[in-house]
Amino acid sequence: MKKSILSVVYLSIHLAINLNAQVLNSLELGNGTARQRNASFNLEELKVRWKKAALENCTGVPCVVAPSFTCGSSTISDVDNNSYVTVLIGTQCWTKENLKVSKYNDGSPINFNTSGGPLGNSFGEDWSTQTSGAFSIYSNDPISSSNASFFGYLYNWYTVSDARKLCPTNWHVPSKVEWQALETQLGGPSLAGGEMKQAGSSLWTTSPSGTSGFRAQPGGERWGSDGSFNSVNGRASFWSSTETLPTIPDYLYVDDASTAITFTDAGYEFGFSIRCIKDL
Repeated sequence: MKKSILSVVYLSIHLAINLNAQVLNSLELGNGTARQRNASFNLEELKVRWKKAALENCTGVPCVVAPSFTCGSSTISDVDNNSYVTVLIGTQCWTKENLKVSKYNDGSPINFNTSGGPLGNSFGEDWSTQTSGAFSIYSNDPISSSNASFFGYLYNWYTVSDARKLCPTNWHVPSKVEWQALETQLGGPSLAGGEMKQAGSSLWTTSPSGTSGFRAQPGGERWGSDGSFNSVNGRASFWSSTETLPTIPDYLYVDDASTAITFTDAGYEFGFSIRCIKDL
């Protein structure tokens, strides 16, 4: 018994001495990176992190272990530091809010298009003739508006297809197949729309059952033909990442007057909401 206790004590002392030696060696060698990182932690913190590193096969000091993710209770953040709650529906993990990010994942800005005034169609051809990624806010409200925070942004499909990506790391814009899997999980074409709506929302005039937790809100659209804003409080429309025909990608909508979900297609220049789904 004494021998076991002595072994544990010896091992702890050995680890502490070894750790101190490695930290000092890094500093003596003039490793600027190591010097900067080690200065942020006291000795006791370094000991704990070094042990974690050994357990997780990490290299270097310190090794920070990422927190575990639990769909439904964990949140995710985009590059603008907007936070999104999540929901597990069947085997799919979704964001419960529409995307409202103004940059691609590499930090490149997305064009914030404010052409056309409150209706969008006064000189709205500027929106309609875009040939690269752009986003808008319903009624051309500012980013600080309630429309922006409540409904998120309306994106054209150039943003969806851009290789720099919109959704946070390990998340993506869902394909048509993934949307159809959600449809099946929520009872099929005639019922899924009602299940997607946010229960108790005063913005839906029909009574949504909304048991899925998807929390769809009728954020409207921006039309590609003239840039006009339409269907706020009447329709929630979402892009898919699928392009069934060239220049005609797929999207879906949930209408206020129905519990159905409808799949259709539109041109790249239309503006719809975006939800993100977790990578498998």
